[in-house]
Amino acid sequence: MSKTIENSNLTSVRKTIVGVQFLFVAFGATVLVPLLVGLDPATALFTAGIGTFIFHMVTKGKVPIFLGSSFAFIAPMISASKQWGMPGTLAGMAGVALVYFTMSALIKWQGRRLLDRLFPPVVIGPVIICIGLSLAPTAVDMAKDNWLLAFISLMTAILVLVLGRGLLKLVPVVCGIVVGYVTSACMGLVDFTAVGSAPWFALPASITNFHLPEFSWEPFLFMIPVAIAPVIEHIGDVFVVSAVADKDFVKDPGLHRTMLGDGLACLVAALFGGPPVTTYSEVTGAMQITRITSPAVIRIAAGTAIVISVLGKLSAILQSIPSAVLGGIMLLLFGSIASVGIQNLINHKVNLDQTRNIIIVSVVLTLGIGGAILPMGSFSLSGIGLSALAGVILNLVIPNKEK
Repeated sequence: MSKTIENSNLTSVRKTIVGVQFLFVAFGATVLVPLLVGLDPATALFTAGIGTFIFHMVTKGKVPIFLGSSFAFIAPMISASKQWGMPGTLAGMAGVALVYFTMSALIKWQGRRLLDRLFPPVVIGPVIICIGLSLAPTAVDMAKDNWLLAFISLMTAILVLVLGRGLLKLVPVVCGIVVGYVTSACMGLVDFTAVGSAPWFALPASITNFHLPEFSWEPFLFMIPVAIAPVIEHIGDVFVVSAVADKDFVKDPGLHRTMLGDGLACLVAALFGGPPVTTYSEVTGAMQITRITSPAVIRIAAGTAIVISVLGKLSAILQSIPSAVLGGIMLLLFGSIASVGIQNLINHKVNLDQTRNIIIVSVVLTLGIGGAILPMGSFSLSGIGLSALAGVILNLVIPNKEK
């Protein structure tokens, strides 16, 4: 028996059913990011679908990857929007695409050697920890609006993670939000006025009111260092998908193509007013369980996301979710992001008895969590971006005696 199921073994009906199911796995995280940063969730679904199609076009339709809203940019987008507004922040997302394009060219030229040199686990691990912990105050602030709702949402997600089986285990966020939302509705805490007045079908708001982002150098340069962690996450996800599908996508179509596709998808998302997108491990996990790794099924999921994005009622319902419900989910999600960074350090056996490693980890964590700001003329570098850049520089200049 083959390890995975290819296109020829799937009927059109089954492809459609599995594709919709894969979108359901990614749905919660995809719409949660825009809700947290103040963007339209319908637009996020639209740009996720369009971005996935662009990715598949660049990778010759060979790589079964779904692109959804990236959690790595929640804290930077919230911070940037306070300084330059959302139009300026979205323009800064072009800097994220530039990082992907540069890495694609470097990988094409030098292979992975350069990436391993610039972004080893001792740098990436603490950066990921910073991404999660820097969001902790936001989660607590939203949860304290109604601790009971936050607790119900949190416990539902935890129970699904611990006791759930099969695909149910992959959607704890969706389950937590649904239970929290129903509970809040029963308590009379949901305002359905906007839902009642919303049309059944409507284009996402940012598309009907389309205008180019307001470009400025400050948010552009602010976002560039933040893209380091998603770039490394992208590389890891491509290797994981290769293992699940039992194919070497690093060689064919090539890591440079997957990186380029991700970068183009991020650029298009910014132009349409959506959050940056990234490869979704949730969908990869669903593929591993179902043993269905057909890229055509992923494209069906992308098409379904676009269709759902024009359902006006659904968009209104998503925006009516009480902040405490989302806050309860964030208490779990943001801590989980930090734990991934810790796991990264453990899995790569980073030696914390070595002085240079202690220095790099300590400086990255202090700058990232402490919210340090480095003024540079008319703009400044701060938070996760500053900590990531500091980690890269320290890794390059401090001698590595172990090597």
